[in-house]
Amino acid sequence: MKATLSRRTFLRRSAFAAAMPALLPSRIWGAEVAPSRRIHLGFIGNGTQGRYLMGNCLNRPDVAVVAVCDVDSSRRNNARNVVEQHYAKKGGPGSPKVCSAYSDFRDLLLRSDIDAVVIATPDHWHTFVGMLAAKAGKDIYCEKPLTQTIHEARALVETVRKHHRIFQVGSMQRSSREFRRACQLVRNGALGKVHEIHVGVGGPGRWCDLPTEAMEPGLDWNMWLGPAPWREYNSVLAPRGVHTHFPNWRSYREYGGGMVTDWGAHHFDIAQWGLGMDESGPVEIIPAPEPNSESGVQLVYADGTVVKHVTGNGITFFGSEGRIYVNRGKFESTPETLVETKLANHKIQLYESNDHIGDWLHCIETRKRPICDVEVGARTVSVCHLVNLAYWNNRRLRWDPKHEQFLPGFGDNAWLDRLYRGNWNLDRVRNA
Repeated sequence: MKATLSRRTFLRRSAFAAAMPALLPSRIWGAEVAPSRRIHLGFIGNGTQGRYLMGNCLNRPDVAVVAVCDVDSSRRNNARNVVEQHYAKKGGPGSPKVCSAYSDFRDLLLRSDIDAVVIATPDHWHTFVGMLAAKAGKDIYCEKPLTQTIHEARALVETVRKHHRIFQVGSMQRSSREFRRACQLVRNGALGKVHEIHVGVGGPGRWCDLPTEAMEPGLDWNMWLGPAPWREYNSVLAPRGVHTHFPNWRSYREYGGGMVTDWGAHHFDIAQWGLGMDESGPVEIIPAPEPNSESGVQLVYADGTVVKHVTGNGITFFGSEGRIYVNRGKFESTPETLVETKLANHKIQLYESNDHIGDWLHCIETRKRPICDVEVGARTVSVCHLVNLAYWNNRRLRWDPKHEQFLPGFGDNAWLDRLYRGNWNLDRVRNA
């Protein structure tokens, strides 16, 4: 404990006080999981989704939760207490007796005994936490949407690959049977030629205009903002304490991308899977018919398939010989016989997972890529960002999915990035 505290003091004095990402010791960059023991996990972000993911892991015999991190003292202390009480009551031989709690994720990443981390922070933090975790030799489960910009998505993929990490994105619909059934049927021609896909999610993000509110002690607001622009506190963005709802920071462009990225990271992901576009994307983006619309943007792929952003919720594949509507727990088709079609006879077999976190943990042991690998998440979130960019700029865009750039005259490549506050800089972290 004394050694941990001295490292923490060093970080505070040398790097954290200047808001710079700490350089992590080279001795832990190549850390590997020993197959003979439990996978030791750290949880970064202990809000509603973070608690759900932690609860999922606590009951797994092959996992030990040993550390939690949150910028809110109430949430991190609650998370620590939950872990320690769980193991005191239900843990068997080898269960951890102490769970450490951190306010700065960089301190947690210095722990050489932590094999992997689960990231459930607001979206604007995903890239920085994910890149530094990869550099620290940790395998990673990161919530969706993966990144805040298209440039961040590519930088994160490159960092994960460089450090040979196993990275699962939390677009967990890929581990649900109804979505796999829909996509495998589409990929094997059960609908004939698919010409259009409707993706029903909410609207684009907007700039934050919330008023200033007084803040109680116990929240590191500067750290909550991190790379995002400075603004005064508002409880809509970071409600204090152990809340049970999903905060609305996700509606604002500084911290999320509205429902286009939030739900879109689920439903556009399934459209990409069904099209076999996990390593590519559209070539053209057509704006909505009317300015200030919240639906109507269309994505055009190289083979002519159109993916249209519509109101409602769910995904509908339209083909020359039928249609499929799929959503959580729902599968409807024309013809109806597709509900009972045996998938085992298909020529194209999609990756099968019935447990998203379990798939990640298994891949940590095998060192194989999981069902929603970082590249998959990067391509999906890039699609979501392109949809938002069409709404925000109200113009037709042409896209090169191979080089991930706009064609000259059909978009501004400056839109693929964002401004960062202080010393939180994408290139600085990537090249450190």
